[in-house]
Amino acid sequence: MTAGSLLDNADNKQIPSPRHKAMDLLARREHSVAELRTKLRVREYPEADIELAIESLVRDSLLSDDRFAAAFVSSRVRKGQGPVRIRGELRQRGVADHLIEAHLAAADVDWLALAREVRNRKFGSESAADFREQARQSRFLQHRGFSSEQIRAAMGDPEY
Repeated sequence: MTAGSLLDNADNKQIPSPRHKAMDLLARREHSVAELRTKLRVREYPEADIELAIESLVRDSLLSDDRFAAAFVSSRVRKGQGPVRIRGELRQRGVADHLIEAHLAAADVDWLALAREVRNRKFGSESAADFREQARQSRFLQHRGFSSEQIRAAMGDPEY
């Protein structure tokens, strides 16, 4: 048996330690602490081993909710998602509210302009022909995570 791995007696194959599995997951993309903890639990590692692995990864700066939030916000902005959706997805991934708000503010995004751009890319620059089409476009932008104010601006409301 090698250091950092366990030997599964039934199949005679090595099972990586929680830290090695976590590092493997982190090599693919950033994860939040909560996300990584969940993925390790699914693999049925002992809770104490999971916590030790996470503590050591945080201590070694290999795991960081701050870095995860920055990468996540940047990625979602590039995909044309709004702040409401981004905020919700980060909360689902266990990121603290103060980090979410800090990274949304640091993104330096003109959310009104992004909402307009996303709408124009999907529906063209012409105004919605009728109420039904306007409602459809509004629902699309709402699903993308834009606020009511941002949606009104994207739809061409003269107040914005």
